[in-house]
Amino acid sequence: QVQLVESGGGLVQPGGSLRLSCIASGSIFAIDAMGWHRQAPGKERELVASLTNGGKTNYADSVKGRFTISRDHAKNTVYLQMNSLKPEDTAVYYCNVDLWMFLGGQLQNYWGQGTQVIVPS
Repeated sequence: QVQLVESGGGLVQPGGSLRLSCIASGSIFAIDAMGWHRQAPGKERELVASLTNGGKTNYADSVKGRFTISRDHAKNTVYLQMNSLKPEDTAVYYCNVDLWMFLGGQLQNYWGQGTQVIVPS
């Protein structure tokens, strides 16, 4: 099996910064894309940022210029550096990973359990 463990969430004042981490472990042959989604109360889950194995990034318009996604291939870890945080960034942030469990297997998608980020107004 595969486990995704997120960390780094918390309470931060507007304008502050947080760095989220997500470590993928278990039966992993290779990882393709890694990313972060978020879900605010009463809203649908939305993509925040993604990063392909080849280094291509994609950001939600609302976070461009403030958030940066990166990954450590050797550690199967993806990070989300969040700067200039705003109250509207308040949400549960979920790590999302596309990976192969074995050579020749199908690409599978996994989600973490989520980490809460709170930016009070």
